[in-house]
Amino acid sequence: MARITIADIARRAGVSTGAVSYALNGRPGVSEATRERILAIAADLGWAPSSAARSLSGARTETVGLVLARDPQTLGFESFYMQFVAGIESVLTERDYGLLLQVAPDLDAEVRTYRKWRAARRVDGIVVVDPRLDDPRIAMLSVPEALPAVVVGDPGLAEGLTTVWTDDAAAMRESVRYLHTLGHRDVARVAGSEGFGHTSIRDEAFRSETTALGMRGQLRSTDYTPEQGALATRDLLGSGRRPTAIVYDNDVMALSGLGVAAELALTVPDDLSLIAWDDSPLCQATFPQLTSLSHDVVAYGAHVARRLFDRMAGEPVGGFHDSTPQLRVRGTTGPLT
Repeated sequence: MARITIADIARRAGVSTGAVSYALNGRPGVSEATRERILAIAADLGWAPSSAARSLSGARTETVGLVLARDPQTLGFESFYMQFVAGIESVLTERDYGLLLQVAPDLDAEVRTYRKWRAARRVDGIVVVDPRLDDPRIAMLSVPEALPAVVVGDPGLAEGLTTVWTDDAAAMRESVRYLHTLGHRDVARVAGSEGFGHTSIRDEAFRSETTALGMRGQLRSTDYTPEQGALATRDLLGSGRRPTAIVYDNDVMALSGLGVAAELALTVPDDLSLIAWDDSPLCQATFPQLTSLSHDVVAYGAHVARRLFDRMAGEPVGGFHDSTPQLRVRGTTGPLT
């Protein structure tokens, strides 16, 4: 089907193309009755402005962008982003906006995507996830002519940009203290990617809290996959002084850890306690059910979207605390026996 143009609308309405342009852009030059008739005809014909026309006119695209520089296979089983995107979409739908989602192989490709989007005026603003230490995206998005952006992460990782964040350090400290009260003195953390800022924040909180409580803490870095979670768990449990409790950076790695414990004939939680991050439905579908650090990821995504609309409307930069993940105690943690 050929694209509907303003000339088609003009012919149907019996007016000039100039009158149609005035009506569609909300400019004076036509009567209110004519404007309403033109808008009705445009809606009936299914007219929509072209991206090229939006670019030339400076009009809004009614689209926001999100680039995920992650392995697509990782995204396929990690529930966090499915819930997070659902939260963003809940706000976009209310405002008749769309989401342009792109998966990139690495950070360089993500930066190139932002540049292309800005040059072509593909989006009105962007959501930036997984901020790194010394992240090149932060400087690029801090210049006056950059696209409005909201960074999902701690304010210390994105100075000069609006951030929405959860207090991962407090959540990690709570987990370690809880394990200490159960009698655990040898604990471990199976972390996500080393380059991510939130991984570094959780690592530091784990180290500082175990040291403060006189506990022995071990740390293993992974790529969030079940395979790496299982590998790290086997390595920890096969060591000369195995930990009696492990905190994982997501739910699927904790599930893998539960499987490894069964393979090694370790009873959870009598021999080994496990804690997962991001309390997805998976955590309650296991036996025993997984103790988890829980926060409302859908609400988190919605909060991020609302702050992005504020930035696109010209609101000043700010850092906004969304929540602190809360420990939900279930069947995979218990007193050291």
